[in-house]
Amino acid sequence: MQENAAPWREWTEFDAARCIAVPGADDDKYSRGVLGVVTGSRAYPGAAVLGVEAASRAGLGMIRYLGPGRASDMVLRARPEVVTAPGRVQAWLAGSGMDPDDRSERSRARLALVTGGDRPVVLDAGALDLVDRISAPAVLTPHAGELVTLLGRFGIEVDRAAVNADPAHWAEHAADRTGTVVLLKGRVTHVCAPATGGERRALTIGAPSSWAATAGSGDVLGGIVGALVATHSEEVLQDATRLVDLAATGAYIHAWAAAEAAASGPITALDIARATGGVVRRLVGGMERGPRIED
Repeated sequence: MQENAAPWREWTEFDAARCIAVPGADDDKYSRGVLGVVTGSRAYPGAAVLGVEAASRAGLGMIRYLGPGRASDMVLRARPEVVTAPGRVQAWLAGSGMDPDDRSERSRARLALVTGGDRPVVLDAGALDLVDRISAPAVLTPHAGELVTLLGRFGIEVDRAAVNADPAHWAEHAADRTGTVVLLKGRVTHVCAPATGGERRALTIGAPSSWAATAGSGDVLGGIVGALVATHSEEVLQDATRLVDLAATGAYIHAWAAAEAAASGPITALDIARATGGVVRRLVGGMERGPRIED
């Protein structure tokens, strides 16, 4: 066990509800949060669609998608309101559906906007290798296999079975080595910040079912987390540990969107994305009514 092992706490519905930014009378699309998205590739264009679809339903004001032509066309067919030109953003999502060993010059240029900026970043899948280039607050969203690869970059040898056997330990280890918030996906998701002054913020999110274990589900999660970070960007810049709460909320929304989508039978990742808005609506309604009292 690590010296700075965390007192892990379960993230609740009421906790998640407090992380939803409800638009006010004076808000516009910019003040509600603009998410820059660099995802998808020629081989995996669908990842871009899934992340954008989820983000668009998670409560932000605008999405800028920067990706290859085929993926851009697919994104615009699904969500015509998305902007496909560079410009102002409050946060970035990068890496879903990308292969770090097969980056075009255009892809490298787009990723440079992410790594060279001062906005908070959500790194997924094929952009996790860029973590050491980012100076802004960041949250990583690996599954166990991706965490193994990530730790290997820091000279730490571990296998997937070991990560699955003790996810809390390895999430803490990754957060300390990368200096970022880590969201380790699983039936129980672990989210933690690096230890600071001997203390660490660490949260768990237990899914009500395993229906989210389907292709593209992680792309959806990335979109939800990215949207939440974009809507709270200024808070994150003031206190990077705020990313722990936002990432945990993203995992909570994702898990319950999967459960609600599965009420009528087996589901796909796109079903999870489309159910996201309903979970957000429930959380907002719960805040308006006050905390639920359990029997």
